[in-house]
Amino acid sequence: MTCQTYSLFVLSVIMIYFGRFGNSLILAQLQNDIDQLNADFNSSYSDVADGQPIFTDKLINWTERNEKRIILSQIVSLYLEMLKPMDGSKAHVKHIANELHTLKESLSDGSKKMKDLMDLAKLQMSDLQIQRKAVNELFSVLQKLVEKQNSHKRKRSQSQRRCKC
Repeated sequence: MTCQTYSLFVLSVIMIYFGRFGNSLILAQLQNDIDQLNADFNSSYSDVADGQPIFTDKLINWTERNEKRIILSQIVSLYLEMLKPMDGSKAHVKHIANELHTLKESLSDGSKKMKDLMDLAKLQMSDLQIQRKAVNELFSVLQKLVEKQNSHKRKRSQSQRRCKC
């Protein structure tokens, strides 16, 4: 698969997932815009095919709707960051950026959640003060996990009872 195909796939997944395509004309226009963007970036070079995809591999691991919103919000932000320094007078760049901005607005909660995950990754668990705080919060964390598991079991058992009628 080429970079163009990956770009279209990722952008299509993002936009279809959030209901931005009312008809195929918008998708066809976006395809034309992405084709022009591919030309701007010379993405037909052979090095584009080297290695693993950048975004599509990441999307596979995020399966639940809320999880996908987190990763998709970050992907949309990266696309917007990539397009920011480009010439805003180009219609295709403007159109793609506008669509991405619209999507980003519907994904606003993802950035905060991603920041929380990054903050957790930065914690120095070898620090004694952090260890003390963690131990102090352990019961509360376990309580939340048990509550979550029980609510899932309850939903499953309720739906099973209804189906046996």
